[in-house]
Amino acid sequence: MDSNGTSFLDKVLNLVKEDRSESVPLIRFKHPKELEAILDLDVTKGVSDKELEQCVRQVLQYSVKTHKATFRNQLFCGTDPYGLAGAWITEACNTSQYTFEVGPVFTLIELKLLNHILKLFGIPHGDGIFSPGGSISILYGLVAARYKKFPEIKAKGMRNLPEMVIFTSEDSHYSIKKAAHWLGFGTDSIRIIPTNAAGQILVHKLDEAIQVEKDLGRCPVFVNGMAGTTVLGAIDDLDAVADVCKKHGVWMHVDACWGGSLMLSPKYKTKLKGIERANSISWNPHKMAGAPLQCSVFLVRDKGLLHEANSAAAQYLFQEDKFYDVSYDTGDKSVQCGRKIDAFKLWMMWKARGDLGLSLLADQTMATAQFCLEAVAKRPGFKLVVNELQCPNVCFWYIPSFMRGQDMDGQWWEIMHKITPKIKELLTLSSQLMVSYSPVRQYKNFFRFAFTFHPTVDEDQVLRMLQSIEDCGETVTLDMVS
Repeated sequence: MDSNGTSFLDKVLNLVKEDRSESVPLIRFKHPKELEAILDLDVTKGVSDKELEQCVRQVLQYSVKTHKATFRNQLFCGTDPYGLAGAWITEACNTSQYTFEVGPVFTLIELKLLNHILKLFGIPHGDGIFSPGGSISILYGLVAARYKKFPEIKAKGMRNLPEMVIFTSEDSHYSIKKAAHWLGFGTDSIRIIPTNAAGQILVHKLDEAIQVEKDLGRCPVFVNGMAGTTVLGAIDDLDAVADVCKKHGVWMHVDACWGGSLMLSPKYKTKLKGIERANSISWNPHKMAGAPLQCSVFLVRDKGLLHEANSAAAQYLFQEDKFYDVSYDTGDKSVQCGRKIDAFKLWMMWKARGDLGLSLLADQTMATAQFCLEAVAKRPGFKLVVNELQCPNVCFWYIPSFMRGQDMDGQWWEIMHKITPKIKELLTLSSQLMVSYSPVRQYKNFFRFAFTFHPTVDEDQVLRMLQSIEDCGETVTLDMVS
């Protein structure tokens, strides 16, 4: 305590409030060595609260303000204020989500919320777990699919089992490669299926690829359908993917980490038609919906499968002779032991807003993205990568004046490939805008605006962000990218 009796926690809360004021710039960018020279990061000796407060000020000063509308760099942005309040409470309670006795209310909240989400996604009799993120959810899906096919694997491992094969689109998230490696399938077990120009998997190619593997004596075990690819926001024809999986008897997972938030909208959930036929689904409310990181959900159709595949029955934690109903001890179906009470953050948002409130946010987000798409299409020097909206991803190039009116041959595109990251650099260093860029397949580096529930972005802000790109783009010269 200081002389005024103000606790250090109160000071930090005030610092955070100051840091979120409109006048604070999006980023004060420093290169790593520059930042190391500014910050006192040594922890060898303790410091006073006053000195620590100054350190916290520096941390906040040089951190990116992800709550600002001009932060368009990732698939997450500002947090829902109710979710943020939930995050503070979860940290203050500092408990774990593995047994009812240490988290009684939070256990009931997680179960209630999972049941609501299962109904939303069309698998009301299924099961689920909150996971640290979509990458871990892919692990859950592969483990469940493999166990369902070969339950003996839990005790005996993969020896004497047929060679198992995984299928995914060329635009899917890289986490499936890591999961194949971590779980012993090997990355060579993955078959990459081509997509159309909009980024959707070519279903006939998937069908053909599965049949080829079966003819070679291999075991197709997992198909990863996409409901919102990372860059283009593509949503596969999930009904058609489900037909192929049913035909061949293969587990269907849907990576809806990004696009799953559209299920909150009666208007836009039809874009994910067929997701209710999946064997498992991953959804990250901490992305589009604005739940504080981390907040991810893994859903599975077969109730009880998570527990069968993952349980270890630790006697010191999951005793069968407890004085209460041990079916409420949910931790043994998780791969984790200690597990944060992430469900509470999402519950706070949902409790405050209800189904209708969240659906309105989803509709508003898509409307903003549609406005941006139409603005880009009409604006001189801007060129869309994909002309139709699937998720709220708007992908485009900005072509500086000196590059216009030329043949768009290979050499021209190689120059554009360098211009896009140069514009991003200028935008970042001037603290005007943080925007993601990426190449995809044949497409050279382009910008991606991914809109989220929070913060609310109005049409004027969209136009100002596009103007910032144009202003910086017009300062780029050929010498700068040669």
